[in-house]
Amino acid sequence: MERVTRLSSEKAVVIFTVSNCPMSHSVTSLFSSLGVGAAVHELDKDPRGRDMERDLARRLGRTPPVPAVFIGGKLVGSTDRIMSLHLSGKLVVMLKALTMGSRLVAAGAMWL
Repeated sequence: MERVTRLSSEKAVVIFTVSNCPMSHSVTSLFSSLGVGAAVHELDKDPRGRDMERDLARRLGRTPPVPAVFIGGKLVGSTDRIMSLHLSGKLVVMLKALTMGSRLVAAGAMWL
């Protein structure tokens, strides 16, 4: 769906969530604790949230599809993938190295 694609590339880090999902809260809190200024889109509060949820489920190959994390406009995954990257130390490296085009946006993604 075009809306997910557009929203997922508006900021360096974008997280699609549902407001009452504990895993969504955990992932959002993790990025916040890393100093990441992520855009968070709560699907249950968006009039087109159901359509976006179906699109994300198709992309991830699972239901429920939240949280769904995009970094640099690319789908990275859900809770298990994000936590695995974090525990291995690769998430911070990924955020610091993030570039969009020729412009370094890591400073926009997290406080370095």
